[in-house]
Amino acid sequence: MAGAAPHVMVLPFPAQGHVTPLMELSHRLVDHGLRVTFVCTEPIHKLVLDALRRNADDGEALDGIRLVSVPDGLADGDDRRDLCKFLDGLSRCIPGYVEQLIRETKVRWLVGDANMGLCFEVAKKLGVRVACVFPASAAGLGTLLRLPQLIEDGFFDDKGFPKRRGAFEIAPNMPPMYTSHMPWSIDGALEGQEVSFRLVSPDTQATSLAEIIVCNSFHDAETAAFELFPDIVPIGPLFADHEFRKPVGQFLPEDTGCLKWLDAHPDGSVVYVAFGSFTVLAHRAVACFVSHCGWNSTMEGVRNGVPILCWPYFVDQFANRSYICDIWRTGLAVTPGEDGVVTKEEVIAKLGLVIGDKRIAERAGMLRDAARKCLSEGGSSYENFKRFVDLLSE
Repeated sequence: MAGAAPHVMVLPFPAQGHVTPLMELSHRLVDHGLRVTFVCTEPIHKLVLDALRRNADDGEALDGIRLVSVPDGLADGDDRRDLCKFLDGLSRCIPGYVEQLIRETKVRWLVGDANMGLCFEVAKKLGVRVACVFPASAAGLGTLLRLPQLIEDGFFDDKGFPKRRGAFEIAPNMPPMYTSHMPWSIDGALEGQEVSFRLVSPDTQATSLAEIIVCNSFHDAETAAFELFPDIVPIGPLFADHEFRKPVGQFLPEDTGCLKWLDAHPDGSVVYVAFGSFTVLAHRAVACFVSHCGWNSTMEGVRNGVPILCWPYFVDQFANRSYICDIWRTGLAVTPGEDGVVTKEEVIAKLGLVIGDKRIAERAGMLRDAARKCLSEGGSSYENFKRFVDLLSE
């Protein structure tokens, strides 16, 4: 129909850390006049809908976004925590169902998570244009794009296991990468790590099918990475809306009870220990964020100028720790003992250093201001997002 809003399909990888930024992106696209069909696997779709029903007003806030589901290839009794089984089901099942959805919805574009690159070829075959979204750092994607060279140079074998020990740099002022802590690394789970590598390796190469690659970062946070990889376009830090009212695909209902508790505390007096929560991190009472350093959490801390105590666990979290501690210097990291255990004494000591160092707080504030400038009218992320919307509207 003439004059109808451009219609795009948004396809996240089925995990909370991927659904959230792509839902935030979807809200922004709707705000700019596009219609979105948001595709989740059936188990994730159910979690999102259940959470929406518990948060009474959220359904109306999804205006312009249509939630649809596809099977994930597993039976009801299968263990979806089994990474091998989970990824095998996705690779067998998802492309066919996405092809069927594309035919039914007649979308112009597939806006796909880089980790769903297995569907990019399907879209291209049907004449649908592809935009790739990398929901983590540009440095992380850049490292994955260099993977064939890293294998050729003898850092890793063809299954992603390290052949050398230690750190290497893609470029100066990018976080050092450790061969034992790569974006596909899963400590102590060799089979899972091999499967994770099989996911990221071909998916990353599938980015070549995309007309544009955008990421949830901003220029001032990763200047060196964006100079080295100019085809990666920063449009972040992503957010759904300034008032935190729009749902972002949470798998569990929100519990806002802690906000009244925070209201009763003085400014800068509370240590927040959890995954990211923009509403909590924006609260004046929060002095420090103890974080696993997932990229979404990192960006939420950055946008609010909150110093971070880093406690990474796996995949890209170690590189994000390096950004926080070594490049931006907006936090510190806990150090495990020889037995691998982080003691309470270590946590207490590092918290004291983070909270007590005014220079850390000042640098966190400067990075927050840089993020806001990038998002403001005329800023680099603002202008990049406008160009992204214009492209999707063609």
